[in-house]
Amino acid sequence: MSADKPRCKIIRMANQIALFFASKPEDEAVLGIADHINKLWEKRMRTEFFILIETDADFHPLIRKASGDVKRPND
Repeated sequence: MSADKPRCKIIRMANQIALFFASKPEDEAVLGIADHINKLWEKRMRTEFFILIETDADFHPLIRKASGDVKRPND
């Protein structure tokens, strides 16, 4: 498996979550996205998520807004 495959999977999964919440009011969507990631993504996934957010990967705008409420793995 290439090194980019897990990264692409994280981006794809995050964007799918954003699309699910996109029909809700923005504040509710942002909180729902962060809550989902905090509850269901393991430490390694959130670690990769933050690496990708900082490298300006192709995330849905709602994911970028929710990233401030996602718990860092060391929190």
